[in-house]
Amino acid sequence: MLDRLQSVADRYDKLSELLCDPGITSDPKKLREYSKEQSDLQDAYDAYMQFKSISEQLNSAKAMQNEKLDDDMRELVKMEIEELSQQYAALEEKLKVLMMPKDPNDDKNVIVEIRGAAGGDEAALFASDLYRMYTRYADAQGWKTEILDASLNDLGGFKEIIFMITGKGAYSKLKYESGAHRVQRIPVTESGGRIHTSTSTVVVMPEAEEVEIEIHDADIRVDTFCSSGAGGQSVNTTKSAVRVTHVPTGIVATCQDGKSQNSNKEQALRVLRARISDKMREEEEAKYSGERKSKVGTGDRSERIRTYNFPQSRITDHRIGLTLHRLETVLNGDMEEVVSALTIASQSDLLDKGEAVM
Repeated sequence: MLDRLQSVADRYDKLSELLCDPGITSDPKKLREYSKEQSDLQDAYDAYMQFKSISEQLNSAKAMQNEKLDDDMRELVKMEIEELSQQYAALEEKLKVLMMPKDPNDDKNVIVEIRGAAGGDEAALFASDLYRMYTRYADAQGWKTEILDASLNDLGGFKEIIFMITGKGAYSKLKYESGAHRVQRIPVTESGGRIHTSTSTVVVMPEAEEVEIEIHDADIRVDTFCSSGAGGQSVNTTKSAVRVTHVPTGIVATCQDGKSQNSNKEQALRVLRARISDKMREEEEAKYSGERKSKVGTGDRSERIRTYNFPQSRITDHRIGLTLHRLETVLNGDMEEVVSALTIASQSDLLDKGEAVM
């Protein structure tokens, strides 16, 4: 691993030189390419520099033990070695994680689809709660959100909502959210005060660039229709809503929230590219392993990944056994503890399988 880290450090230093070269600074494409590459190496470089410094200090402290020291100084050196050894071990683990193969989609924007599943109106209301949770979390991260398509029920819940989150690292943070989310609470429509169980499904897909998924005009069918609101009432007498069907795969994307037919078509194509890319990725993973590679972030749409229990103010992620008793704050967007726990569990799983670059 140390040889690999030294190569990273050498490349980082070389990039620093290149970024000061007038021939590079005057070329926007190369400047952007090298700047991004150096940015991607930054965390590993900083951790390795710190690791080397701690290693040198630790070796010096151990060497001092062989010198003639009075009791007080010997005790100080012993304490320093213990502290430095702890820092050394922590940095070593951090570097193992940093040197794991990076998911090429981690820095991408995401398209999120939330649908009310089992539970009728209550499932749709819970879908709107999940939408609020993700958008508030996105706000806290400094990301932008944009609704691409939505379908409301009569109570104002989302039968379906598709939206984009734009911001660096959005996929790396949200990729473990795909699956079935279960809620246990007394619905607003329940007069007897009984607790009901409902579910909503979440799908998180990295945005696919046009160069990654090329869609030919001959392969799509575009249908237009009038936009509609809650309960199916027409709210637009012009055919601005767009449904795009990818004929070879049968995958469909619809958008009606834009102001014009052209904008709706553009947004529908973004969703379509993401869905095609997601389908291709799942098929490749299935060929590679025969099953999903990790219990964390499997993306299995039928998998119950999390339960939100309102009577006990409890949220439980079943994949990693995490339970928190602060349901309201999580639903208000304070979900970093959940995101971090899932990320750490995924990294630990990869380390256990020996998938780090050594």
